[in-house]
Amino acid sequence: MFSQEFLTNLFPPERTNDFFEALFGDPEDGAYDIKMSYQGKENKTLKFYFELHARPNQCLRCNLTTGLPPVFERHPIIAAKAMAEKIAEHAGFANHTWKIGQTIQYSEAVHYVPLYVTEA
Repeated sequence: MFSQEFLTNLFPPERTNDFFEALFGDPEDGAYDIKMSYQGKENKTLKFYFELHARPNQCLRCNLTTGLPPVFERHPIIAAKAMAEKIAEHAGFANHTWKIGQTIQYSEAVHYVPLYVTEA
């Protein structure tokens, strides 16, 4: 349902650098790269992850990523609301709600920030 091509178009790789440039003034100051993945559907909810992958010679610390959910909800470069709308349209949802979940620390090099899109 959600191919890698769809996910890459939804969140292109260059958006990570745009995000860090907006935050820090230099994209090289970012500690991770962001990509989207689809995790499946449960009842009426589609689950996606913003996958945060540590950049070479960088470290993902929990204090760096646990505060991201409210940032991702509002940041215009992340554009979570617009992403949720595209996902809902692609899934054929007439109405939907969306939310960002709490950061999941999968490993030292990979953290996830969930995006949930639910058919209303």
